[in-house]
Amino acid sequence: MNREKITEEKVLHPISGYLMLLAGLLGLAAGIGLAVGGFVLGESGGAAAAGLIAGIIVFIAAVIVLCGLKVLNPNEAYVFTVFGNYYGTLKKAGFYWVNPFCSAINPTVKAAPVVAASGGGRSVSVSMGEKEKKVSMRTMTLDNKLQKVNDQLGNPVEIGAVVIWKVVNPTKAVINVENYKNYLSIQCDSIIRNTARQYPYDMNEGDGADEKSLRGSSQEIAAIMSRELQERTEDAGIRILDVRITHLAYAPEIASAMLQRQQAAAIIDARQKIVEGAVGMVEMALHKLNENDIVELDEERKAAMVSNLLVVLCGNKDAQPIVNSGSLY
Repeated sequence: MNREKITEEKVLHPISGYLMLLAGLLGLAAGIGLAVGGFVLGESGGAAAAGLIAGIIVFIAAVIVLCGLKVLNPNEAYVFTVFGNYYGTLKKAGFYWVNPFCSAINPTVKAAPVVAASGGGRSVSVSMGEKEKKVSMRTMTLDNKLQKVNDQLGNPVEIGAVVIWKVVNPTKAVINVENYKNYLSIQCDSIIRNTARQYPYDMNEGDGADEKSLRGSSQEIAAIMSRELQERTEDAGIRILDVRITHLAYAPEIASAMLQRQQAAAIIDARQKIVEGAVGMVEMALHKLNENDIVELDEERKAAMVSNLLVVLCGNKDAQPIVNSGSLY
């Protein structure tokens, strides 16, 4: 078969299978009738032989005609070749008759062996032909298993994704690539690895707001994967409907260290918020005391008050109050 890339498919418009089924059955009956009639009604041996030969020819022709009957279910397609050349594609569901010498091709369908038991108790696998080589055009799912890759910062990350896809051009799918399912799986692995290497797992403190990360921008990263995967599978007649990241985590060997770092960062952020709030409260307290002339404090007393308030507000534990019964001075 011609291995050049197919850019346009030839859609077949075959004859109704019911009509050709009737013609084939009539041909079988006619062949049998001619063969029998040649013997019964023939006046000489030559006439009988001629009737027998004609009956055999008609019978064989009818059998060949019946071999061209094809049943196609919804969302399925046949890609036919004749003697190694592309013949056409049948995508409309129904019962049809095509050229009996056409052969359907689908590299993803293998021979279906039939196991038969031998007399000695051993099982023997015998191939009884191949299954129907139809190309499914239904929506399918590719579950890409976990891969360990390094992110932009060199941290080992485990990532997995699921791809929703379908075949939209069965001719390209079976002719342009060797096995379109394996081709899609390999391209998906490559896209996930390349994309994961371009982004960090998580944002750092100095990164800008527009920077993407695998954890914080999973939907945007998945959309980028979908576009790149669609570009690579265009020649295979595949349409990528959706890509979703199903698993994302640090590799086990660094997961504990990264968890400690995240906890430390969370504690620092919390402390920063507490200090900012405490300073604001101390400032408000001093302002209210001065504004209402409740008490006049010199700089030393203000410093002591600020220190005490910050200890109370920023401490991890509840402060134990001490009542001063003497003079502040």
